[in-house]
Amino acid sequence: MNAAKRHEIFSRLKRQNPTPTTELEYTTPFELLIAVLLSAQATDVSVNKATRKLYAVANTPEKIYALGIDGLIPFIQTIGLFRTKAKHIIETCRILISEHHSVVPRTRAELEALPGVGRKTANVVLNTAFGEATIAVDTHIFRVANRTGLAPGKNVDIVEEKLMKFVPAEFRLDAHHWLILHGRYTCTARTPKCWNCMIADLCEFKQKTPLPDKV
Repeated sequence: MNAAKRHEIFSRLKRQNPTPTTELEYTTPFELLIAVLLSAQATDVSVNKATRKLYAVANTPEKIYALGIDGLIPFIQTIGLFRTKAKHIIETCRILISEHHSVVPRTRAELEALPGVGRKTANVVLNTAFGEATIAVDTHIFRVANRTGLAPGKNVDIVEEKLMKFVPAEFRLDAHHWLILHGRYTCTARTPKCWNCMIADLCEFKQKTPLPDKV
């Protein structure tokens, strides 16, 4: 795909949704961090249902840490891998309190040092909470990047590297959200809604072309 096509794709996505954001509900960087930790292998809808109840009771590192693992689990047990996530969240709260004055760090290295925080989670926090032009490649972005020809790659690292290189600088801050929403609602996994796609004429998808393995 050439640069002109890429520019036009993001121009159209921006016209449709000038100020995109995450569908996770949060009011502080800490609430976003916890929501993203919970969102692994879970839907934003299920996470929001859990965090609405949790944040009404505890929405700071001190308050969630005070719950302990056993106290946190009832709030998140409807979410997959809830026991592991509870352990990670409680330990993350402990580290935030003891090492960061209860403030979510703003560097990738410090974020990725937190339990359960990998590159994708760090990218989401850096982008959505702190306004950095990062692109967190989840299953939706991986699919859209490969299917459209925007930034094809065999793994998430390659796709992220290509997106950071190929997405025009003026669109890079919001590209993460546009691509997720496009993959979630239009360029869906099994039956993409090509008939209702605003970039269908720019897309290089061929129905018989197999996609790379899932992320």
